[in-house]
Amino acid sequence: MPGNHLFEYAVVRVVPRVEREEFLNTGVILYCRSLQFLQLKYTLHEERLKHFCEQLDITELKEHFCAFDHICNGRPEGDPISKLDMASRFRWLTAKRSTVVQTSQVHPGLCDDPGEMLEKLHTQLVL
Repeated sequence: MPGNHLFEYAVVRVVPRVEREEFLNTGVILYCRSLQFLQLKYTLHEERLKHFCEQLDITELKEHFCAFDHICNGRPEGDPISKLDMASRFRWLTAKRSTVVQTSQVHPGLCDDPGEMLEKLHTQLVL
């Protein structure tokens, strides 16, 4: 039986060469308005990423993910995007972009515990 809380999620992807449209799933962003939950869970398999694209700058990639995480946390001392309300931050993070770090389309679901659902989706879609 599905849970009681509507949530939305997107898969975070690394797209080393956007012109080829090949990607590796590396994380999940999950937003649940009713429980005021917005979190990112990611795993960077450095060896796998290097096999996928030797020229990929792992340090720069980590900086991108730290920025995503910072925006999810909404620290008021941060940049203007971090100061937006939770829904706006989620929409900004999941907006279409042509960069090395992209997200899938947003998908809905129902859950009781968004943290548990984030772990489940991360395991299923990334690991």
